[in-house]
Amino acid sequence: MFMNLQPSDHPDDLKRVLEAALLVAVEPLSLTELKRMFEQDDASPGLSSDMLRRALEELRADWQDKGVELVQVADGWRFQTRAEMQPWLTRLKNEKPPRYSRAVLETLAIIAYRQPVTRGDIEDIRGVAVNPHIIKTLEERGWIEAIGHRDVPGRPALFGTTGHFLSDLSLLSLSELPPLDELGTLVTPDETALIPELRAELLDNDTPQTFSAVIEIACAALSSTATETL
Repeated sequence: MFMNLQPSDHPDDLKRVLEAALLVAVEPLSLTELKRMFEQDDASPGLSSDMLRRALEELRADWQDKGVELVQVADGWRFQTRAEMQPWLTRLKNEKPPRYSRAVLETLAIIAYRQPVTRGDIEDIRGVAVNPHIIKTLEERGWIEAIGHRDVPGRPALFGTTGHFLSDLSLLSLSELPPLDELGTLVTPDETALIPELRAELLDNDTPQTFSAVIEIACAALSSTATETL
């Protein structure tokens, strides 16, 4: 049935190819990466970005009523399970999600909301020294990176969040993070963290109620924080 696919000429064939590529991809695929599948040579540049976007939007609509959805995140497009599927899907897993200390989560929140920031900025907000291991943990997870240096003596590194951080939260840009004023005045910005693993840690460790309340509000404001990618 699919032996003679012609994605350049038939929209349904184009959607089938995109669907297959996105379903087998480990990470989100950008528009540039998807276009590469249809580039034959310099004389035939392939499909236009607008054509691909239209096909992706149609494909997203095709999956609208299923347990899996096609979403656009900071790193590109991906299929992921819907949040309401998680209570059942988690029973298939034996491993537990990574656990992070409150210091790690607070540091991540400060960088997300105050970026770009130096290690010294983070220490000023938290009121305690930042263990280098905290920064290393967030860098290894791919959530933060050094994006420059402050023009002061010592030229300390400026840290910001990455596209991978946004994609893990199913967000396209930092503007989609819940504004701090929408989270109320229960706690200060350094007590606000918005990653899926935090919810279980809060419940297990009897974290103060105010902190838990802010996390619940923040997670509810995110579109698909608790979803799993395929």
